[in-house]
Amino acid sequence: MRKSICLIWCLFVATVAYSQDKSPIITTDLPLFWKAYDAIMNTTDSNQQATLLQTMYIDKGSPGLKAMMEARNYTVADYLTAIHRYPEFWKSIRPNMLRADKYASEIQKGITTLKKLYPIRPAKIYFTVGALRSGGTTLQDKVLIGSEIALADFSTVSTEFPEQLSHLKSYFKLNPVKDIVFQNVHEYVHTQQDTTIGDYLLSQCVLEGVAEFVAVKAMGVASPNPPIAFGKANDAALKTAFSKCMFSPYTNNWLYNSPKNAFGMRDLGYYMGYAICEKFYEQAADKKAAIKYMIELDYNNDTLLYHFVDSSRYFDKPMTELKAAYEASLPTVSSISGLDKGITGLVAPGKKQIIVEFSQQMDPKYFRSFGWGPAGESAMMKVQKVVGFNTNSIALIVEVDLQPQRHYQLLIGEGFRTKESIPLRKYLIDINTGE
Repeated sequence: MRKSICLIWCLFVATVAYSQDKSPIITTDLPLFWKAYDAIMNTTDSNQQATLLQTMYIDKGSPGLKAMMEARNYTVADYLTAIHRYPEFWKSIRPNMLRADKYASEIQKGITTLKKLYPIRPAKIYFTVGALRSGGTTLQDKVLIGSEIALADFSTVSTEFPEQLSHLKSYFKLNPVKDIVFQNVHEYVHTQQDTTIGDYLLSQCVLEGVAEFVAVKAMGVASPNPPIAFGKANDAALKTAFSKCMFSPYTNNWLYNSPKNAFGMRDLGYYMGYAICEKFYEQAADKKAAIKYMIELDYNNDTLLYHFVDSSRYFDKPMTELKAAYEASLPTVSSISGLDKGITGLVAPGKKQIIVEFSQQMDPKYFRSFGWGPAGESAMMKVQKVVGFNTNSIALIVEVDLQPQRHYQLLIGEGFRTKESIPLRKYLIDINTGE
């Protein structure tokens, strides 16, 4: 009898393990986290707390947890800091996190609807627990849910959060858990794309827009994300602003940003990509082929990307013309003073205060962009001190100390940019010093 019971139990355990392994949605990290959390709360020894988190949660965690930690650079210290600083938050989010299996079954239904639009490659969705830096992302064939953010609702306590987490306060008011299925279909689309990293603003916005638009078509609902509705109501103004900077390598004003921008709405790049996809889809005779084309597009191939955007007819001008206008609009260094050459054609050595004047007003938040030129690092003119911008942010003052009889170069790079994140056209200072 005992052998029979033992055999039945072993078969049960094996069946559960097999089921978890084969399931596309993994929730095993959540109970591991809460078990470690409770153990951590029962000791005040910081070293023991770190050991408990490592051995009870991280070491036993799923491949998804390892991927989330890699994607967001989470450390044991990050987790322990979040646990200790926000006790009321963790208490309030726990019930929703313990219902993850219910949400998992709903997400599975969403993936099934996606299959009707596109022959998806297998991918797995992992409910993980992070340290408040991501509600969701992807890494290769894995959708990674930051459950502590994605499963929050309007009752989740955020009063303990500092200013740098203020965006989560407004996000929780949107009751994000209600959109968990949509958001994960969006992320699942990312696992079907060849890349989730665009080389510059337009390519990143288009690949995000594709995931958002395909999720809308798969689910048959409007996007629950505020930038989409806001964008539809303000399309003309957004199109004008975006067309001026969409070739910039910087995404900070349009993606993964705060609402502290000219429009008072974060992540408007999602709408720009979405709007382009929507226009392309509307004109396609074969809708299913259009979905396939968008998902499989090489977003970092300018020829293919420009053709796609031109085909959408979203912008009034062709991409080549818009790119030329962008290149012509780049700010430049209009003058350099403080390095005057004497009658010998050489700059006198010694301490100098250099004034770099720009053709446009620059954003003073981004002013450290100095590098070496073709002569290499050994010839670099090292900036000893950044004095700062003048009152209208047109000129920057720096201090250098030049040695005699040296060849110096200093590359003023595109890290300098305007408030619209349009980068500076690179400028090379090239001088020789006298005795």
